[in-house]
Amino acid sequence: MSIDPKDALPPPERAVFCNRTLNMRSIRAVGFDMDYTLVHYDVPAWETRAYAHVQQRLLARGLPVADLRFDPNLFARGLILDVQLGNIVKANRFGYVTQAAHGTRLLTHEDQRNTYSQVWVDLSEPRWVFLNTLFSLSEACVYGQLVDLRDRGLLPSTPDYRSLYDLVQDAMNVAHLEGALKAEIIARPQQFVHLDPQLAQTLLDLKQAGKKLFLATNSEWHYTRAMMSYAFAPYLGASEDSQVHWRNLFDLVIVQAKKPAFFELETAFQEVVDDDTLRPLQGPLQRGVVYRGGNAAAVQQHFACDGSEILYVGDHVYADVHVSSRIRRWRTALVLRELESEVVAEQHFAEHQRTLEALMHQKERLDREQATLRLALQRLDHGVAPPSGTPSGHVAIQERLRTLRHELEQLEHRIVPLAKETSQLGHPTWGPSMRAGNDKSRLARQIERHADVYTSRVSNLLYLTPFGYLRAARGSLPHDVRP
Repeated sequence: MSIDPKDALPPPERAVFCNRTLNMRSIRAVGFDMDYTLVHYDVPAWETRAYAHVQQRLLARGLPVADLRFDPNLFARGLILDVQLGNIVKANRFGYVTQAAHGTRLLTHEDQRNTYSQVWVDLSEPRWVFLNTLFSLSEACVYGQLVDLRDRGLLPSTPDYRSLYDLVQDAMNVAHLEGALKAEIIARPQQFVHLDPQLAQTLLDLKQAGKKLFLATNSEWHYTRAMMSYAFAPYLGASEDSQVHWRNLFDLVIVQAKKPAFFELETAFQEVVDDDTLRPLQGPLQRGVVYRGGNAAAVQQHFACDGSEILYVGDHVYADVHVSSRIRRWRTALVLRELESEVVAEQHFAEHQRTLEALMHQKERLDREQATLRLALQRLDHGVAPPSGTPSGHVAIQERLRTLRHELEQLEHRIVPLAKETSQLGHPTWGPSMRAGNDKSRLARQIERHADVYTSRVSNLLYLTPFGYLRAARGSLPHDVRP
């Protein structure tokens, strides 16, 4: 009895989307990041606490931030800080700014055009800071709020916008590294972690298909152990001796990997004896030992794999995906959790989207006719024959132009509300993460360049299976024939 192909398809929001053809049968080893990859956090809950810890550090430095609060809807992953001007912007794939805010205040279209019409966002320049991960949301929020305070003259030393960002980044790095914040998460994981009942089976399927699995996270061992136990114990086993305990899923466990340096340098491994004790590497890498630091080249050598035979799965656009693909030539998968709700919203809007596209095609046709009639008038004024098919004489052309203007106004009344609605899918202010107007967003371009596949959660690989074959879609071009 054959399987109905429709039964094997995941819901649209749980699909694995393909930029470059990926044959899972050719993958021999699969590596995973932990935070926001294997372990997904409640974003408002986690970022609110991270924000609070940063706020305390800024208060200790004398900044008047006691009345500020974290707003999880203020910004989104994939936006870009302009630390030269104190702005937060959204750019399209070419680097042109399509939306902008100064601090927390959205710029008008005119102010945005005056500021950025001659500016191209080049992420290699220190002026721009890309929000690579969901951990960036509290950072962007406090930065925007400090910009507001500076502009109101409420900061004592009135630093420039770049110095403000350095201040925020320093406080944020300390908050993420210190013990107090992570101790809160460990003590009450149920408040911060969303469990995924399908995650364990996903990794078991990969392992039982003969693939080597490894964990490479920047988190410390005591935190990694607590989070991984919470995420997997309900579906595997709590005992370290259990054959299905989470550690037994992995052939290598690497903590404090210091990505992206993990992919760039050849740092030595250390063995983790316990929470407070390390020792130099004792012989070759082996299963059952927890390692600290190290490097991707040694992992690749340990598994005796070519880079194209390793798939690394992470949520950080740069540290997990960009560097691993550019330097190691590993295959890459980006976890973009917010994509799940965006795809659901787009599915619900699909009928309206088709209506909008039909209206836009109609508008294009009328615009083209209007332009042709204007050219006809111009030619008549200069004693040249007008384009064929146009009305004869000035009066007939002017009459048709008046009719066209009325038709276009009527179309605009129908287009504007639909266009506004589609621009708010995913985020009420910044819109879909992968789009900037009608174009791809800068985030989409980064993903397109460096992620072989992207998906909303690791357990979506369950639908792909360890034997799946993903084919990249035929690239679209402006001159392609419309259906």
